[in-house]
Amino acid sequence: MRDAGRASGAGHDEVDRLVAAWRRERPDLDVEPMEVLSRVSRLSRHLDLARREAFADQDLDGWEFDVLSALRRAGEPYQLSPGQLLRETLVTSGTMTNRIDRLTSRGFVERLPDPADRRGVQVRLTDEGRSVVDAALEALLSRERQLLAALGDDDAGRLSALLRGLLLPFDAPDGS
Repeated sequence: MRDAGRASGAGHDEVDRLVAAWRRERPDLDVEPMEVLSRVSRLSRHLDLARREAFADQDLDGWEFDVLSALRRAGEPYQLSPGQLLRETLVTSGTMTNRIDRLTSRGFVERLPDPADRRGVQVRLTDEGRSVVDAALEALLSRERQLLAALGDDDAGRLSALLRGLLLPFDAPDGS
């Protein structure tokens, strides 16, 4: 892996410079993990910026997109219980209540009685919320394509498979 970038004819990036400096200063350490994970970290920063820009085009915060997209992915009638939204977005119930309140005030969602539980509610995406989340998704995908533009389809597929392999243990139900 040490010379992978050079072997493929790729140029040097900032991570190459950092890794070379660590190898010079700490030759006793194996710094190869940095070659992958420092690049993942840098790409994550670029993705965060792309997300903020895409969502700003629709006057959305990232958390708003997360909640609206969970509802949109649920399919017709685009509604979930607050508990289901908690599981989809990994936030606390107090945080979710606040988020639903704010999205309701913006006209993106509405609360409806839960027909299966008199005490419960369902949160449904409004037509306006659906339009906003769809536009934000299109803008995000456009920016994500730009981030991946240097890769061909085959390379993008291989990278996706490799990253999936790295993430699977973290996504396991028991966390192991």
